[in-house]
Amino acid sequence: MRRQGIGAWLVAAGLLAGCGASGTEMAAGGTGAERSVPAAGAAGAATAAVESGQTPAPAGRTRVVLLGTGTPGAEPDRSGPATAIVVDDTPYLIDFGPGVVRRATAAFVNGVDGLRVQNLRLAFLTHLHSDHTAGYPDLILTPWVLGRRAPLHVYGPPGLTAMSENLLEAYREDVRVRVGGAERLDPTGVRVVPHEITEARGVVYQDDLVSVEAFAVPHGTWEHAFGYKFVTVDRTVVVSGDTGPFDGLVEIARDADVLLHEAYTSAAFYRRNLGTRRYHGTFHTSATKVGEIAARANVGMVVLYHQLHLAGDSPEQMVAEVRTQFDGPVFYGRDLEVY
Repeated sequence: MRRQGIGAWLVAAGLLAGCGASGTEMAAGGTGAERSVPAAGAAGAATAAVESGQTPAPAGRTRVVLLGTGTPGAEPDRSGPATAIVVDDTPYLIDFGPGVVRRATAAFVNGVDGLRVQNLRLAFLTHLHSDHTAGYPDLILTPWVLGRRAPLHVYGPPGLTAMSENLLEAYREDVRVRVGGAERLDPTGVRVVPHEITEARGVVYQDDLVSVEAFAVPHGTWEHAFGYKFVTVDRTVVVSGDTGPFDGLVEIARDADVLLHEAYTSAAFYRRNLGTRRYHGTFHTSATKVGEIAARANVGMVVLYHQLHLAGDSPEQMVAEVRTQFDGPVFYGRDLEVY
């Protein structure tokens, strides 16, 4: 019989402690608040900000923090895909690409108090692509070493449980030494509680600050990929995740305050070879299509992230393509910006 690994033991320990319930079963309750739609004045200020090249100053209790806007490319100024929705001082992570914990700490140093490293206890994964998950061991281990005492709960596609168990097994000796050696760390803080999402659409998590809805998106040959809709106490934020063109997003994002969407530039797309176009045309979404979706959904603003520059196109060109279809504020997101 195969020896039970530390990853399986830590996951099982969380389940035995009652941590394996669904998001709605685990949560303390609903949001108790209706979503607010941005006022015309706020939209006007945001438009003025984008015209001047500045990000808008976030108002209210909810902030969208771009921890990483990058792609698989090893770009020094763009960490791997990771976003934080911070409500008051509670962070909700979406994806954990390379550099996620250090980017969260940088945001904390910049004034986002909720992103103190010990607060990183809840995350949502869009899909299992390596650029979105390479920071997973960092998210599991570093906050624990620095003082996290609560388990890490992660929501995501099938395969998440196996990934979690195997990563903990890989770091078996590190965990053993830190728990049983001189550090005497509390093993509770390194436990991972995976929640695999199997429904195409539905609420997967709720607490007093937020309701989180997962929705399936088409991402090429991936069987399971998700976007997330966060309805907080004062804003609605929709995160596309990696997705091909998806008209269903219009209804999901209807009247959202912020649409955070991946994109590539159409003009650059058509300068690439046929094989590249076939790949990107099904795995990702053009900036023009993002603008169309945003206009039909009547969102408050568009923030582009996970931007793919396929043939030397500029951020300005990408934003301009969105604006051919959408006349609201459009921002080219950069690491550590706050919206």
